[in-house]
Amino acid sequence: MARYRLQPTPAQEAGLLLHCGHARFVYNLAVEQGRDWRPGRRSAPRFVEQCRQLTEARAEFAWLRAGSIIVQQQALRDYAQAMSNFFNSGNPASRPRFRRRGVEEGFRIVAVTPEDVRRLSRNVGEVRIAKVSWVRFRWSRRVPGGVKSLRVKRDRSGRWHVAFTAIPEPIPGPGNGEVVGVDRGVAVSAALSTGELLTVKSSTPGES
Repeated sequence: MARYRLQPTPAQEAGLLLHCGHARFVYNLAVEQGRDWRPGRRSAPRFVEQCRQLTEARAEFAWLRAGSIIVQQQALRDYAQAMSNFFNSGNPASRPRFRRRGVEEGFRIVAVTPEDVRRLSRNVGEVRIAKVSWVRFRWSRRVPGGVKSLRVKRDRSGRWHVAFTAIPEPIPGPGNGEVVGVDRGVAVSAALSTGELLTVKSSTPGES
């Protein structure tokens, strides 16, 4: 995942904040539904049912309908993933919590295509965001090919960032039928059953 500094205009920032507000609202509703569950009660609604409820809410409330359904559905997807991580970890502290305004501002968009990202100059690029239009960002490094989704975040200082996610090309195996055991460690990143030791080079601040 590669992150870049967004440079929205004031009008575009208003649109981004609207997306953030809708994503936070939908996510917090899902958290509330999950916390309302008690033993003996019917299970809390899952992702598909929550999407149906979202469709009904958008039909009823114009302010919610004014936003992007993709942004709002992905907020539900984020909650579903957070719940899955919570159940898999077995740690009560990892249960999804309410998102706070001004602290956890952000949203995700999927089904991004190569045509949604373009380079304008050596240091400037643009990304197309639903219902906001083209937003410029600082082209600080090469955008990975095959971008599938993006996540926009606003930090506490009011700075905006966009992170692109792409699925890397699969690396074919040697195909020789050999099996090698791997033991992960700290001082040595990985020790192979063949006796080979692998160490991952740590990056220093400023390196990408």
